[in-house]
Amino acid sequence: MSTYVALLRGVNVAGNNKLPMADLRAHFETLGFDNVRTLIQSGNVVFETPHTPTSQKIETSIEDRFAITTSIALRTPNELQRVVAQVPATMTEVGGLYVGFFTTRPASVDVVHLDHERFLPEQFSVSGHEIYMHLPDGMGQSKLPDYLNRRLKVPITFRNWNTVNRMLAISMSSEPDPLPDVS
Repeated sequence: MSTYVALLRGVNVAGNNKLPMADLRAHFETLGFDNVRTLIQSGNVVFETPHTPTSQKIETSIEDRFAITTSIALRTPNELQRVVAQVPATMTEVGGLYVGFFTTRPASVDVVHLDHERFLPEQFSVSGHEIYMHLPDGMGQSKLPDYLNRRLKVPITFRNWNTVNRMLAISMSSEPDPLPDVS
């Protein structure tokens, strides 16, 4: 059995695409996944399977079952470990630190043409299939995530640093998260 983390984009955000986590867990189980666990209400699912899952199959099943169109970034615990270990040195202040998970790697030409000065003091750094952002005033009022979504032309789902670390801990353990979500 291998463990995977599914990060759903745009679920339970600002009252849109409402999806109770208990229903999402049950749905993942109907797809044949084992030891399904969720964290908070934003569509974070850890599951086990002997097969290699595809985000497209899970996305289609969620749309068919819940009438919600979402993009999913799939990661392994080792990939999450790498994300945590490779945080840019300029972004070591945990407050305001976010990671954007790409569903597919953005084109190099789009990454090169990003304007790093436009949103200062906010910062960002693209690293492979992720983008690190330091947003000193938080995600709520920032225009940077929208800019990145438009310019990079691939779906991105964002998580704060605490959530990334909790997802890593849950994915490395077979035990449920000690802080259950509220469904």
